[in-house]
Amino acid sequence: MSKKNGGHYSGIGGQAVLEGVMMKNKDEYAVSVRKPDGNIEVKKEKYTGALSGSRLTKLPFIRGVFNFIDSLVLGMQTLTYSASFYEEEDAQETKTDKVLDKVSKGNGEKLLMGLTVAFSIVLAVAIFIALPYGISLLFHSYIRNASLLAILEGIVRLAIFLAYVALIASMKDIRRVYQYHGAEHKCINCLEKGRPLTVKDAMRSSRLHKRCGTSFLLFVMLISIILFMFIRVENPALRLVVRILLIPVIAGISYEIIRLAGRSDNLFINLISKPGMWLQKLTTREPDESMVEVAIASVEAVFDWKAYLKEEFGYEVDDSWLEDDGQEERDQEENPAEPGAAGTEAEAGEPVLQ
Repeated sequence: MSKKNGGHYSGIGGQAVLEGVMMKNKDEYAVSVRKPDGNIEVKKEKYTGALSGSRLTKLPFIRGVFNFIDSLVLGMQTLTYSASFYEEEDAQETKTDKVLDKVSKGNGEKLLMGLTVAFSIVLAVAIFIALPYGISLLFHSYIRNASLLAILEGIVRLAIFLAYVALIASMKDIRRVYQYHGAEHKCINCLEKGRPLTVKDAMRSSRLHKRCGTSFLLFVMLISIILFMFIRVENPALRLVVRILLIPVIAGISYEIIRLAGRSDNLFINLISKPGMWLQKLTTREPDESMVEVAIASVEAVFDWKAYLKEEFGYEVDDSWLEDDGQEERDQEENPAEPGAAGTEAEAGEPVLQ
């Protein structure tokens, strides 16, 4: 029997990479990449964060900060790995690579990765925290109410974020990455709706998901508006410092909301998840079947989806269901999943990552 306690949570998440998908389940992750020759390369490893095993990573609101940092680091690693399949074969080590290797005693790649993540964080703070705050100060002489000024700052921040997302989404080279992003969501939605992980079933599932990183970032923007309204610091420079110091708090709260959304299907959670789902229409695209095949390869490397369906929905997958010609007959049988399990894009949150 299918569980009736709301949403079904698989515990897996991931991200799109260059011509591929990374899927993570607990401490294991797999990266599947469609190589230039058409074959799928699957790499499976364990990821250990800086404070892996520490109680801090399990504390509500605190764990979201570490999860966000780990996601940045792992995302950069897997993206670099996928890009390596498309580098020029005759590419030679640059002088910068040699210097970094010498300084880090052979760990130049890790050092470069760390510097890249650090630079990304600094740039994000500058664009989404410092810049909106600076713009709001221009209106300080006209708006005396601190709360209204904070709301204006939040609106500017949200506008910059939405413009950034729209600009990235309009880039032609990003389209295929967003298609793989859609393939990642489709596979997770397929399982969490109680359907076998086949290409056809995944293609019929939604490309939107409530646990998506896009939704997380939108929550960060919205929660920052609320928190910054209550800051009462007279010194402008100190006020900016307080905003930067509150970033981990905002990330922690946003993570808990996303985490709850992935485990619940009540009306309120679905309602507050709607804006993030709408925004995902920009950051995901409909994939083709070959992209879904790559995503499925990543899932199967780290997740026993047949055992999950048996435990969560109470039925075993017959191998004949995995055959394309068995799809039509299966659709006519009693659906063991919840109503609407097939899911269309319009039913997404109806859901859906990391």
